[in-house]
Amino acid sequence: MKRSTQRIMSSVLLSGLLLTTVTPAGAATSTASTTTAAQTAVSTTATATSTAAQPSAALQARAQKLANSMLEQYGMSGMQYAIMDHSQIVLSGSAGVNDRKSKQKITSTDMFGIGSTSKMYVTAATMLLADEGKIDIDKPLIQYLPNFSMADERYRQITPRMLMDHSSGFYGSHYGNSIMFNDNNTINYDSLLDNMKTEKLKANPGAFSVYSNDSFQMLEKLVEQVGGMPYSQFVREKFSEPLNLQSTATPLDAFDRKKLVKTYSSPDSVNALPVENTNMLGTGGLYASAEDIVRFAEVLTGQRTDILSKEATDEMAKPQYRNGIWVPETSNIFNYGLGWDAMNLSPFDRYGLKAMTKGGDTILYHSSLITIPGERLSMAVTSAGGSSIFDQAYATTVMLDLLQEKGSIKKILPDQQIDKPASKVAMPAEMKQYAGLYAVTGETFNVAFNNNKLHVAAQMSGLVPEQDYIYAGKGKFRSEDGSATVSFEKQSNGLTYMKLDGYLNLPNLSQSHMVMYIGQKLPLQKLDKSVQQAWAKRDGKTYYNVDELIQSVFYSAPSVLTKTITLDNSKSYAMATKIVDSNHSVNTLQIPVMNGRDTFDLEFYTKQKKEYVKSTTQSYISEDDMDTLTANASSVVTLPSDHVAKWFKIGKAAGGKKLTVDIPTKGGFVVYTADGQLYYSSINSGNKQVTLPEGGKIVFGASANAVFKLQIKQ
Repeated sequence: MKRSTQRIMSSVLLSGLLLTTVTPAGAATSTASTTTAAQTAVSTTATATSTAAQPSAALQARAQKLANSMLEQYGMSGMQYAIMDHSQIVLSGSAGVNDRKSKQKITSTDMFGIGSTSKMYVTAATMLLADEGKIDIDKPLIQYLPNFSMADERYRQITPRMLMDHSSGFYGSHYGNSIMFNDNNTINYDSLLDNMKTEKLKANPGAFSVYSNDSFQMLEKLVEQVGGMPYSQFVREKFSEPLNLQSTATPLDAFDRKKLVKTYSSPDSVNALPVENTNMLGTGGLYASAEDIVRFAEVLTGQRTDILSKEATDEMAKPQYRNGIWVPETSNIFNYGLGWDAMNLSPFDRYGLKAMTKGGDTILYHSSLITIPGERLSMAVTSAGGSSIFDQAYATTVMLDLLQEKGSIKKILPDQQIDKPASKVAMPAEMKQYAGLYAVTGETFNVAFNNNKLHVAAQMSGLVPEQDYIYAGKGKFRSEDGSATVSFEKQSNGLTYMKLDGYLNLPNLSQSHMVMYIGQKLPLQKLDKSVQQAWAKRDGKTYYNVDELIQSVFYSAPSVLTKTITLDNSKSYAMATKIVDSNHSVNTLQIPVMNGRDTFDLEFYTKQKKEYVKSTTQSYISEDDMDTLTANASSVVTLPSDHVAKWFKIGKAAGGKKLTVDIPTKGGFVVYTADGQLYYSSINSGNKQVTLPEGGKIVFGASANAVFKLQIKQ
């Protein structure tokens, strides 16, 4: 499947550290009939097996064939999988290569970045401290981290439990300078507490669970403070050594980097990218093999009480998400425990089985862990390229086959679909109250009803396609393809939400049920004319990050490094933030599940007659105020004293000419085409020379005040 770099990198804004997405090639929806929960319980549930069972040769072959197909269909260069059954690894395999040049195959001890699956390790570490009586997860966090403070007195109510179940109320994530090529600096982690001092919460602590990477960075700090050692050492001594995990490490550990599976910028590239370091260790920084992950799963499911008590793992598996605002449905791919993304995962609930999962995405690596404690069965999948959603769907498919083979379930159930009404249903007039302006992180959209229809944009990064939804009765609109319904709910916080309830259908993989809020209704507001005029001048303009180190992987994903200011039709909201004056807007979102994560405020300021916007501790310069790269035969670029990156437009005079750069220590430069696509990176290639694309942009990065010497020739 052909994918642009930007589509590959889109993972950063959505589960795992990050939720992915690339739309799979040939995606199609199911047309199978619906099976009721009652029928499921009667027809498929069987007594759990009591011993490990070696998968048949036929099942092993199916798992391998499906893994091979994942490479082409789901954009992976390599993947690895392992199943643990009653403390025995009964299946282990891989597809793709570790290195495209040498065509070296992936082995069981090779390592992948596992992204937010790392959160289960810091959660287990926190619960281990609770087992030892060193913390109480329901006592205020400030008892254990006295240096933690915020510009919002509610921070005093935050507990370790609220960090583990994503209900802290934090804005979401400080991503700046966190995921780097060949650089394991801890700038992001080291500055987190200082950054928090000036920030506010978006909700009362405990009000609802919405994915929060910062919460798990705070857990890492808690473990270091109370545990009395660096986090990498804690993981090594408390988990890796007693479990004999030979392929688990953090970027700060000393280990053989050649064991890391290589990553690539495109399906056709044979030149591997530099090593990706996710330096938010508790949030998403671990490397591991699939076999090591399932060995660690024994700790999470109460099988290794010498490491973590059964009481602790039972608490982790409780429906923590029900403590706050949540969709009323119980079947879902998102329903948080402590650390877990889901503690009652669809579709296993259709078989009467309680399955738990945690997925992870960095930019280049992905992973998924599914465990069924009642069966003592766990499966892990790791991949380079693709998505944790795809990894999870692969694991689900293989696990269901194994459960059937073992006799734990009688048969694989057909996919579900939402039936069409027998006849056209008229939409009642009261539904019109839900029309208006809605928001998700970074954008607003209008809800309007037209002839019983409601048009809804693509969801889950395109896995649920853009389409019309037709009124089907009882306040629900059914999608044209029969995979989902949309409805509206007023929650206990007084806010109205747009809700999606449907099925995630991926070709050749098991179907999953998902229910989530996909929009929050915003009240209309009137602004002074002068305020409206100030923001109208910015509408549609793009601002570029000047505080991200040039080693950042985000330079391979230019959309992550920019903010394009878009106003709603009423001109009172900007990128879904509420405009409060000529230069400030604030977050207004309180959406549980995915679409309300990583919220932000905007603050505009002028320096040396150039306009910048500050958001989540980092500043962005207006495209209009960038200098244009001259076509002088030789010139010098000096970085400012207060930023680490300087952007230029590539004008007509410099376009098509050859640029050679004398790069300072720890410096580099990146070039983009006129349409914003990555064109060249000295960090990725190691070269210092490039032919400039006319109309594009170039960014130089190093330490403050660094000097670049340029030569431009025909």
